[in-house]
Amino acid sequence: MSDDTPKLRLAPPESAAELAHRFEREQRAVQLQQEDNLGESLAPFRVGSVPYLNAVPLTRGLEGQIIFVTPSKLAEMLQRDELDAALVSVTEVLFNNRYDILDGIAVASLGEVKSVLLVHRRPIEEAKEIFCDTASLTSVNLLRVLLAERGLRPEFKPLADYDFAKLPDYALLIGDPAIDFLRSPRQHEIWDLGAAWFELTKLPFVYAVWALRRGVDNCRLRRQLREAKNFGLDTLDSIISSRAEYDYDFRKDYLGWHIHYHLGADEKRGLAKFMELLRKHGLGPVYEPKFVV
Repeated sequence: MSDDTPKLRLAPPESAAELAHRFEREQRAVQLQQEDNLGESLAPFRVGSVPYLNAVPLTRGLEGQIIFVTPSKLAEMLQRDELDAALVSVTEVLFNNRYDILDGIAVASLGEVKSVLLVHRRPIEEAKEIFCDTASLTSVNLLRVLLAERGLRPEFKPLADYDFAKLPDYALLIGDPAIDFLRSPRQHEIWDLGAAWFELTKLPFVYAVWALRRGVDNCRLRRQLREAKNFGLDTLDSIISSRAEYDYDFRKDYLGWHIHYHLGADEKRGLAKFMELLRKHGLGPVYEPKFVV
């Protein structure tokens, strides 16, 4: 062969630092593309979510177009057809046969959740009345089920406010206020309902899902909500680093470990078990959920 034959030119080997830098550039390019895809307006759809830290990854890139109110308020707005989709307490879907569930997405835990707590000064078995944050029907009914499985049926009353200095002997706290209480000096003991559910069933618990108005052509909306979740999980490290709630180590532990966002076979088994126990203890009626992709 002639010495004039062209030689293959190999790229020089990259150092570990150069490889890491190139990976970061490629990831950033992917994230920018995801963010650009989410730039399409949600209109004409009206979408609501909760103002809690645990829901932040599910509305990544859509924050400016979302209505943020408590779970109970979201449920009211859905019932009045003032929203087309909302991240609601799962019992809103189970107790009302008028919504579809967006498959694959949930706010769930496998064990300790840290933001759904029964706080108590005296033993749980002595509870005659429990004061509840009524913002989440799912948390209230989860507590009813867990207590009923122990043969306990105390009276449930609305919690007047979140003044920690005036909390009664037994109170159900949810969301960011529950985390605030968990991290504050206190006299109450803590019963984490996520841990209690796992101890009872060995299954995940699903707290919230995307409820969609049935009979509405919402294929584009479903795609946007899936993309927002994917973007949120792809940039979870950035969310954990940039949010102002609490401290970095807590955010990393809470969002990276205690809460998860998939709705798969195990979560659906947990949901089915919850439905079974709701029916067993006369809490209902309970309707079979309809999942849509």
